[in-house]
Amino acid sequence: MTEPLLKPRSHALTDGPNRAGARSMLRACSLKDEDFKKPLIGVANTWIEIGPCNYHLRELAAQVKEGIRAAGGAPLEFNTVSINDGITMGTDGMRASLVSREVICDSIELVTRGNMFDAIVILVGCDKTIPGGIMAAARLNIPAVVLYGGSIAPGKFEGHDITIQDVYEAIGSHARGKISDAKLKEIESVACPGAGACGGQFTANTMALVGEFLGIAPMGLSGIPATNKEKGHAGYRAGEMVMDLLKRDITPSKIMTKTAIENAITGVAATGGSTNSVLHLLAIANELRVPLTIDDFDRVSTRTPILADLKPAGKFVAVDLYNAGGTAIVARRLADAKLLNGDCITVTGRTIGEEAKAAKETPKQEVVHDVSSPLKPTGGLVILKGNIAPEGGVLKVAGHNYTTFSGPARVFDGEETAFAAVSDGTIKAGDVVVIRYEGPKGGPGMREMLQVTSALIGAGLGDQVALLTDGRFSGATHGLMVGHVAPEAMNGGPIAAIANGDIIEFDIGKRSLNVKLTDAEIQKRLSTWKAPAPRFRTGVMAKYAVMVSSAALGAVTTPSMNGGSTSGVHARTL
Repeated sequence: MTEPLLKPRSHALTDGPNRAGARSMLRACSLKDEDFKKPLIGVANTWIEIGPCNYHLRELAAQVKEGIRAAGGAPLEFNTVSINDGITMGTDGMRASLVSREVICDSIELVTRGNMFDAIVILVGCDKTIPGGIMAAARLNIPAVVLYGGSIAPGKFEGHDITIQDVYEAIGSHARGKISDAKLKEIESVACPGAGACGGQFTANTMALVGEFLGIAPMGLSGIPATNKEKGHAGYRAGEMVMDLLKRDITPSKIMTKTAIENAITGVAATGGSTNSVLHLLAIANELRVPLTIDDFDRVSTRTPILADLKPAGKFVAVDLYNAGGTAIVARRLADAKLLNGDCITVTGRTIGEEAKAAKETPKQEVVHDVSSPLKPTGGLVILKGNIAPEGGVLKVAGHNYTTFSGPARVFDGEETAFAAVSDGTIKAGDVVVIRYEGPKGGPGMREMLQVTSALIGAGLGDQVALLTDGRFSGATHGLMVGHVAPEAMNGGPIAAIANGDIIEFDIGKRSLNVKLTDAEIQKRLSTWKAPAPRFRTGVMAKYAVMVSSAALGAVTTPSMNGGSTSGVHARTL
């Protein structure tokens, strides 16, 4: 039998007398004779009832499937897992968050390979489903569209917009007695008014922008807010788009090139986006077998001004950006300044340059500044290195104006003890809070520290202390906070040698992060150091801890191009 043009993989599953058993079972799932002649299109849905980010994706999936059917495909929907960071923050549950990125990617790969789909639409909505979905598209390298479920609407409190960031900062204020139980509950009750991902330029919206700037998500459609009536149409169009990509044999490796990745870094830098984008873009590049290092982020960010006035450091939320004209305005500003390569293709059938040119800017909008009047002349991401972080640490500079900082270390072997110290007033102005054994392996899972950073801000110390960790920060974090310190403490990195009272020095201009100790003293301390017992000895967490790479390589569990057994650049396909 000749392989059908539009069934390059699924023909082996459904065609011919020997596939009668497969067809018989698929008939029980509503497929009919005519469906077996059509391409099988996977719809990977990251719907889950736990958390607003992905809560609405079942309805969106229905629209995606309608679009696929209208364009001549046979859609088959399946689900993955998801962990909500905002719910698990500050608990042991947060250890599962970064681990879930790998499980999401792996599960999409497994179902797609097992069912030999010809193309796939991946519906995403939160911090880990977005990078996990993009990683899966890269790994599978079959025609794919990633569609973001959209941002939540802002909550309203005392006449102004608030987000989940305000709730966590209110927790810090409450712990210091600055607000009452009643006021904390009032803030809690209105901050998240419905479905959609956290509203600032936190990790979800940062990674949604990354998807658009990579070209794997449709610019203008992904950014439609979750509860906007146009979101259903976006789903329908995504279904049509994936069929067009299949007909033209446009695969993710043709879209997500090294140039497209640099476009994505530029977009993150220009919007003051989350430091988690470093971790996730490294992982995406690794799946694509595209060379990318942590230093590329500093290089690109240094040449990119911050243009978008978005929370957590700015005034506005993602819905405001959409109402101003969307991410296409950011792309147009960057393209006009020759900071964006406009020739990169996207899933819409147009280049990102064409998408930028077509941007419809709302008159007198205040969210996105002109390049001539940026919020800051250089971008939001800085990579620091030194005797604490030989492999690097990641700093977001959008939320502060520090150039240097020096202070005594206050060392905590875990997030909980650090949070307690902030809450009871132990941390003082001028301190450097060090939280270790929270890295990819040590956590395991590299917990976010929003509970601690928000408590510092709520306590009035946000601009008076610094924090460094081998864990991560939420995209809602702002202040002098360095995360992803590598090598991590669990691997015997220098952060494991720091003691209370050691003087730690930050120099942003020199890109340095050092403790005032000689190399000999650091080595002396490490010579008597012993790794703590792993928290998990069985199950998914134990497997992850054994397999995971350094944060400087993206905390990946597949062989890394940089320091792993896999090397070279090639496109992988089913």
